[in-house]
Amino acid sequence: MTAIPKPSKSAPPKSTTAPEYTAAPENTTAASAAAAGSAAPPPVASPAALHSAVIDWFGEHARDLPWRRPEAGAWGVMVSEFMLQQTPVARVLPVYEQWLARWPRPAGLAAEAPGEAVRAWGRLGYPRRALRLHGAAVAIAERHGGNVPRDHAKLLALPGVGEYTAAAVASFAYGGRHAVLDTNVRRVLARAVTGVQYPPTATTAAERRLARALLPEDDGTAARWAASTMELGALVCTARNPGCARCPIAARCAWRLAGSPPHDGPPRRGQTYAGTDRQVRGKLLAVLREATAPVPQRVLDAVWEEPVQRARALDGLVADGLVEPLADGSYRLPLSRAEPT
Repeated sequence: MTAIPKPSKSAPPKSTTAPEYTAAPENTTAASAAAAGSAAPPPVASPAALHSAVIDWFGEHARDLPWRRPEAGAWGVMVSEFMLQQTPVARVLPVYEQWLARWPRPAGLAAEAPGEAVRAWGRLGYPRRALRLHGAAVAIAERHGGNVPRDHAKLLALPGVGEYTAAAVASFAYGGRHAVLDTNVRRVLARAVTGVQYPPTATTAAERRLARALLPEDDGTAARWAASTMELGALVCTARNPGCARCPIAARCAWRLAGSPPHDGPPRRGQTYAGTDRQVRGKLLAVLREATAPVPQRVLDAVWEEPVQRARALDGLVADGLVEPLADGSYRLPLSRAEPT
């Protein structure tokens, strides 16, 4: 496990310089360069200055989170990355601590039924992540001797692990040099470098090229840069009401220097929850999580009044492997172990 230490301001990290950039034509803005979709990322006046400013800020302002401590290990980092997808830190913390207390190693989780992972996931939302984490634990136990692999390609080959999670674990757990692109990092780069208020809805190839181009050459510094930009996006460069007055790179921010132009893409609407199939699924799962025996259909019927939506939500849970139907018409959390792929 390689911790992401807080760097000393008196001894700034070495080798922070990314590949050199050519100057942009005077009539070309960072935003227009990104909009053109060219292979080259937008020019940056001084990548090293960005690195040192953000990493120094992180050293002073980083939150003390359990998955950032050396004792968390690579498994602790991986668990946190699964849980933090689309879920705020405050909601994750108690579940994370209970999870690691029960399953401090991947083999412990792998030995249990996947339904136990769903049960322990509680109300974090998007419970398929629990099944994916269970599947990853099974593969780690069977393929890697119970140890979370260090190699990015081997991480990416685990069930349920995508590009972001593989890069995050390789970087935060092992100090590797990888472009870690979550929503917070994408927003920081969109504003500071590309000069737009928000990144595209989905991660683009241009964003990946930019993130790779901005990586410091030194592995350890690149890992700190990844953690630092993520924290900056979470605490300062937020989606709403960004704290530009507190930002360590405000003077270099392309979006701010352009006058903070408003978002000119499709309206960004928050996801609704009340009355949706997601809400119904959550209510059904809550009953099943609390049950110590299979739950009869009539009990589930009482969860949601509208029968068509209720049936659709229950069928979806079955299709997603989150619920198992039994021959007598009752339902339970899954007992069959997922096969690693």
